Amino acid sequence: MKLKKLGAFFIAFALLLLAACGDSDGDANGGDSGDNTSNGDTYVPDSLTVQFVPSQNAETLEARAKPLEDLLADELGIDVTVSVSTNYNTVVEALASGQIDVGFLPPNAYIQAHDEYGAADVILQSQRYGVNEDGTSTDELVDSYYAIFIARADSDINDISDVEGKTVAFQDVTSSAGYVWPAAVLLDEGIDPLADVNPLTLQGHDAAVTAVLNGEADVAAIFQDARNVVLSDFPDVFEDTKVIAYTEPIPNDTIAVQTDMDDEWKEKIQQAFINIGQSEEGLEIVRDIYTHEGYVESQDSNFDIVREYSERIQGE
Repeated sequence: MKLKKLGAFFIAFALLLLAACGDSDGDANGGDSGDNTSNGDTYVPDSLTVQFVPSQNAETLEARAKPLEDLLADELGIDVTVSVSTNYNTVVEALASGQIDVGFLPPNAYIQAHDEYGAADVILQSQRYGVNEDGTSTDELVDSYYAIFIARADSDINDISDVEGKTVAFQDVTSSAGYVWPAAVLLDEGIDPLADVNPLTLQGHDAAVTAVLNGEADVAAIFQDARNVVLSDFPDVFEDTKVIAYTEPIPNDTIAVQTDMDDEWKEKIQQAFINIGQSEEGLEIVRDIYTHEGYVESQDSNFDIVREYSERIQGE
């Protein structure tokens, strides 16, 4: 009799242990188990978290991005939360740790999230209008853009060879336009972007432009043409600054999702952003955030050139 009771106890214990293991596996797939349901090795989001990199003032950017919550929720039928990361690295870390589902990533941040952490699959690439030398837009949609170096118009800095020994405003080292491509230009000139200049790391390309205007930096590496972002505060910014160099073309920004998200949901999110970019209200919002003019499907191989640049910068 005691033996039967003991056997029943162990059976009950084993069942409880299996149930606990099952719950643990559910937590491991898709990050926060309160927000997602797992399906084998993939997860289906019960709500969606979307994060942007702070290419300009984070508070301003978040206010501009917040209206996307309702548009995405209407498209997907689930709650959506939009936020702006504190810097370029934290959005990558948030993807890697499963804290967010979707990231708006510049090319180098995408490569880091995909190659180093296995935490991001690209689903879309942004489209933009080209930019004229005076900062106005062309009438042609393009899949790449340039970074530029600017200096004060009244300075004696006229080309890249004059940058050595000067204070240069950069973004985080994973910023394609704010560091990686400009660093390659400096290296081509024999100038180490860390040792041969005084690097000043700022958050936001608008902050870099302002640093040149107020004398905090001699030169700024910015996307073309970030001076438009500060035009309302500095109406003479184009007269007060000059472009001293351009980079090679940079692939447009990505929208990337967690690699272990359910494939059907990846497609749903992909189509949702395409629809938003094609609607009048949605296009106005994404223009206001990042000057995007909509989104097209993309693939990882589009960013092999980014890998080449990253390896080059890291190898120097």
